[in-house]
Amino acid sequence: MEILKIENLSKVYGKGETAVKALDNVSFSVKKGEFVAIIGPSGSGKSTLLHLLGGVDRPSSGKVYVDNTDIYNLNETQLAIFRRRQIGLIYQFYNLIPVLTVEENISLPMLLDGHKVDQKQFADIVKTLNLENRLTHLPNQLSGGQQQRVSIGRAIISNPAIMLADEPTGNLDSKNSSEIIDLLKMLNKTYNQTLIIITHDERIALQADRVIMIEDGKIAKDEVVRP
Repeated sequence: MEILKIENLSKVYGKGETAVKALDNVSFSVKKGEFVAIIGPSGSGKSTLLHLLGGVDRPSSGKVYVDNTDIYNLNETQLAIFRRRQIGLIYQFYNLIPVLTVEENISLPMLLDGHKVDQKQFADIVKTLNLENRLTHLPNQLSGGQQQRVSIGRAIISNPAIMLADEPTGNLDSKNSSEIIDLLKMLNKTYNQTLIIITHDERIALQADRVIMIEDGKIAKDEVVRP
């Protein structure tokens, strides 16, 4: 079952002679539960692609379907709600709310939606992330690895259709990097959580089911690593 489908996706910044084509007619699909790594050199267009998949930026042309919804056919309000419910975003620099506790940061998507947090699910997530003793802490009282665990918790609390991670280990040391990747892999396998990681680290990419290489805004290679 396809959970994500991209058709002829392009993104151009600027106009006329100064126009820069960051993405050039990219098409591919991702099955539910698949773990995909997107790699490429700096400036290749991989972060632009992630922002378009996550509904953070709008394409110049093309379509993005998430769980059969054409996300760019939605207005801004509808897209914001869809993104909050169906797309879990994990950033390199965590993007936590500094005045909120760990518990509040993880629960934020549900609270913004006006939904009650499922306490059993919350407890399971917190235990999986090993954050039981940190729930009342603020982000600045946590290590980098712990902050990234909180951002992962926030990304999965609403059971999204896809989880997108933009260089999730880029701000961490090697030990924390390994722990975060192991955690993401576990969520992918245990919960059948579709996972797409943008990374420049080939060691991380080779742990995925599939590797897509972006060069000059185009797909240079799309390879299944483990069927």
